[in-house]
Amino acid sequence: MNVQTAFTDALPAHDATDLTQGGNLANITLNGQTYTLRITRAGKLILTK
Repeated sequence: MNVQTAFTDALPAHDATDLTQGGNLANITLNGQTYTLRITRAGKLILTK
């Protein structure tokens, strides 16, 4: 295990499909601001304010 792997393993991990509850959109809040997480048809993630 290298330093990069050890650092990455220490971070919280969340499955995007869990966040969207099987759909393709989820709202995420940070400091009172709401962001939208979208899973595209191509399987990529887009986070918008």
